[in-house]
Amino acid sequence: MSSQTESNSLLALLGIQKPIIQAPMAGVSTPALAAAVSNAGGLGSLGVGAMNADAARKVIRDTRALTDKPFHINVFCHSPAIADEAVEREWLRWLAPHFSKFGAKPPEKLGEIYTSFLEDDAMLKVFLAEKPAVVSFHFGLPSKEAIAALKDAGIRLLASATNLKEAAVVAEAGVDAIVAQGIEAGGHRGMFDPEALDEGLGTFALTRLLACNARLPVIAAGGIMDGAGIAAALALGAQAAQLGTAFVACPETSIDEGYRRALLGDAASHTILTPAISGRLARSMVNGFTELGLVADRPRTPDYPIAYDAGKALHAAAKAKGDFGYGAQWAGQAAALARSMPAAELIAVLESELRDCVKRLQQIGA
Repeated sequence: MSSQTESNSLLALLGIQKPIIQAPMAGVSTPALAAAVSNAGGLGSLGVGAMNADAARKVIRDTRALTDKPFHINVFCHSPAIADEAVEREWLRWLAPHFSKFGAKPPEKLGEIYTSFLEDDAMLKVFLAEKPAVVSFHFGLPSKEAIAALKDAGIRLLASATNLKEAAVVAEAGVDAIVAQGIEAGGHRGMFDPEALDEGLGTFALTRLLACNARLPVIAAGGIMDGAGIAAALALGAQAAQLGTAFVACPETSIDEGYRRALLGDAASHTILTPAISGRLARSMVNGFTELGLVADRPRTPDYPIAYDAGKALHAAAKAKGDFGYGAQWAGQAAALARSMPAAELIAVLESELRDCVKRLQQIGA
């Protein structure tokens, strides 16, 4: 297991007491969830990648009203979408029968529903003014100038990596720690280049590789659901673990009843990576929308996040008729271990499980 000194150094850097970080989960995390995790000694998180600057400012302030502890803001650094009217029109034509099942029609046209942080100067200005304790990046990195400005403002920086090459880029950029996102993780695959070969490294393999080769502290992420998973990550050299799906069933999240029911039922035992929902590979529980991604002769999916515009519209049409099976029900591979309890209670349970696991390992080695 990584040394206590190493672990303490990362925790001190982030201003937290426990090696537990709640994943940002855009569209799912809330100020109430982030504050509850931070108040319990972990690092609560908010995903603002799908928000505009004004909305991000509001959730940062709403969270500050609930906690005086550090929390974590996450943004998306994907390459801006390239619109292709012909591709988008064909995608909508192909989806039309599925809309029709719910008495609806697809949108007349699709749009880029949110702005990449790469070109969102307004979001950067919000961060520099509000100064959240930690900002993290997914899908890549912003400009050197943006990173320098955030660091000059005293903000700690994290960035996800799915392989050694991406981790090296993160280290060179001056980021404070690497989030090692394994293939097991729920939600969007954080690859810098979605067209590149995906090595599909698992959380434990990637964590160990980075712990042995990277110059930065490592945070393990993907498929970690309980204290035993946290202990395993720490044993492999991570200094903290980031958990997303483990917190999704907490009452503080904003998920709908269909998502909650799926996560706490048999559906949680079946997850799949699909680009069909958003236009970029993401791990969801198997549902009606992920099944569309398996159709061999489906047309080309529009760019991320333009495709997500259609995905959200189809989900809304289905949900209006009581069918929740077309939502972005993001979940990691160990989703079946999810528990429904308040976030502070879950943190306490995770910590107890971690202690018990460490004790068992010590007894084995004695």
